[in-house]
Amino acid sequence: MDFSKFEEKTGVSFKDKALLKQAFTHRSYLNENRDLKLEHNERLEFLGDAVLELVITDFLFNKLKSSSEGELTAIRSALVNADTCAAVAERLGANEFLLLSKGEAKDMGRARQFILANTLEAVIGAIYIDRGLEEAQKFILDHIAPLADNIIADKKWIDAKSSLQEKAQEEVSITPVYKTLRESGPDHDKHFVVGVFVGEVKYGEGDGKSKQDAEQSAARNALESKGWK
Repeated sequence: MDFSKFEEKTGVSFKDKALLKQAFTHRSYLNENRDLKLEHNERLEFLGDAVLELVITDFLFNKLKSSSEGELTAIRSALVNADTCAAVAERLGANEFLLLSKGEAKDMGRARQFILANTLEAVIGAIYIDRGLEEAQKFILDHIAPLADNIIADKKWIDAKSSLQEKAQEEVSITPVYKTLRESGPDHDKHFVVGVFVGEVKYGEGDGKSKQDAEQSAARNALESKGWK
């Protein structure tokens, strides 16, 4: 697979092309191609996640000088979550370069969004190793940080769980309860599906890479479905 198109689109030229290929290599691909001398991207993802959080924290700290710690944390979470990272990866054409098993390649649903998000983090990790922190920072500031303005303008960072609790108390005098409906994936890459219930009625469902993210997603879904936004 020719990754030069991805390099052109992102503006990053890799010294070690194998490292970029590794960033796109999903564990499932190696399960079907055991004879290939490749590594999957999970270690790069682990590194990239840390680099992404550091760069975005620094960016928001300097951009939003009047925001509180709680607001900065919420905005950062909205800017680095799976939905945002998947959208950026998709815009950069990452789908064309994913190395997946035949089964994973067919699934274009929510599971693909998590794969795209993880791949973007792996790419950041690969850039950090290959070109250093400055180049990784430039990639993040060019492709992810600009989304902050829309996230702030659309109030996507506001704590959906708190908003739902206020609305539920106001409308039906019941406090919402969150229940984990499903969880999947290995320990290092769990995916959670959570439902939010008001009394016996499920008001919304959401998913995420942590229970906290899934609960926020469920709360946003509930607010939208009830017209409480």
